[in-house]
Amino acid sequence: MRVLVTGASGRLGRAVLPRLRDGGFTVRAVSRHPREDSTVEYLAADLATGEGLAAAVAGVEAVLHLATSPTRRTQEIDVLGTRRLVVAAGQAGVGHLVYVSIVGVDRVPFGYYRHKLAAEQVVTAGPVPWSVLRATQFPEFLEELLRRASRLGPVIGDPAVLAQPVDPGEVAARLAAMLAAGPSYAVAEFGGPQVLRFDDAVRAWRAARRSRRPLLPVRIPGRLGRSLRSGGLTTTATPTGTRTWADHLADTYGGTGRK
Repeated sequence: MRVLVTGASGRLGRAVLPRLRDGGFTVRAVSRHPREDSTVEYLAADLATGEGLAAAVAGVEAVLHLATSPTRRTQEIDVLGTRRLVVAAGQAGVGHLVYVSIVGVDRVPFGYYRHKLAAEQVVTAGPVPWSVLRATQFPEFLEELLRRASRLGPVIGDPAVLAQPVDPGEVAARLAAMLAAGPSYAVAEFGGPQVLRFDDAVRAWRAARRSRRPLLPVRIPGRLGRSLRSGGLTTTATPTGTRTWADHLADTYGGTGRK
């Protein structure tokens, strides 16, 4: 099966490409600028303008849509860009489009999540047979959040916020299986093996880094805070991944402490 992968250079994309190649898929990837890779066919295409999309989808049997832009031009890329991709894929007769979304987009009142939900709706209303996978947050994202939250010394955050980190390699494996299975016309969820409170995640992170930075509790107000504390970013769906937050910290820091 020839599969087009958008967002192939991102964190999930870097985990997906080798998984697909090892699974016998022929992979074509798109980026805004030409890239050289002996194992992947790269084409230049731009979701924001539609330039190159017709050529990118020509001759592929499935599309794995990972591309996203959480910090800028989100409406243009995530929503309108997804619409451009769906239209091009429909015109090319693509048989399956798998869209990767985020657990909580339908219940956490956050701007980026509203755009992701709108993109899901573009996919599910479009002409291409589809599957959607909502994944929980990656441990690398949680760690980046903790680093930003501790720039002033203490780790600042709402101790009761719940998270469920999932390893991107395990999400990649799930996506490869979805491509092999064909369109499900369903929105599935996939999370990590354990739900963590923010303060527990901080304690494990500090221990792995041999850091003594205290946690400065700051309660997130309003609907956003309530949704995050009540598990808006978590799922009860099974099966789950197997790699834990502790596994990630052990791989990242081992016995050497701060990095």
